[in-house]
Amino acid sequence: MDGHGFTFFGAALTARGSGALWWAAERLLVVADLHLGKAERLARRGGTLLPPYETRDTLARLEAEIAATGPATVLCLGDSFDDAAAAGALDEGDALWLTRLMAGRRWIWIAGNHDPGPVDLGGSHRAEWQLGPVVFRHIAQAGGRGEVSGHYHPKVRLSLRGQSLARPCFLIDERRVILPAFGSYTGGLASHEAVLSELMAPGALAVLTGPAPRALPMPRAKGYSKPRSTTSG
Repeated sequence: MDGHGFTFFGAALTARGSGALWWAAERLLVVADLHLGKAERLARRGGTLLPPYETRDTLARLEAEIAATGPATVLCLGDSFDDAAAAGALDEGDALWLTRLMAGRRWIWIAGNHDPGPVDLGGSHRAEWQLGPVVFRHIAQAGGRGEVSGHYHPKVRLSLRGQSLARPCFLIDERRVILPAFGSYTGGLASHEAVLSELMAPGALAVLTGPAPRALPMPRAKGYSKPRSTTSG
């Protein structure tokens, strides 16, 4: 299957090139930070205008992941909508598209900081959700173990032929996994920023998304030094 396979607290997981996380044994597909309705929210608040098709692009990629993996459960790790009003403002066609994707499978919405309240859609709504030893939440917690989260939209900055490029990535260590944002036009936080260097243990990996996912040592804040953790999964 397309992606980087790894074991996390006994679970065989795959960081897929799309930015989704796949747990094959549980038929669980996890995505973070869809930010559906971002263009509508910015227009509503008089902000920078984005192309109006970002929601459809995100839904099309999500549909492709569902077709490729055949999940029994889809788990959305918070900030699924760009704000609390965005779900109600979905275009009718987009709302029907999302409803079709949800049909015939369990769908779990984790609350995020952009969409803290329940949305007027099907599925179940949780603050966090646990499956076996793995807990799924929107924002990583200090001291968390067996934790899968989103929120930070991690990216790695690369230099290629004198040009600086940014690629969304998974961050993985022995205690936690942080997913990239799945939504279109979501931006991101470079892995070398201090908050991510503080969260991730020494030896953490960054798995770049794209057609050929690639794992490399996570770039850290310049001069950053952190004591090595003795805990493991």
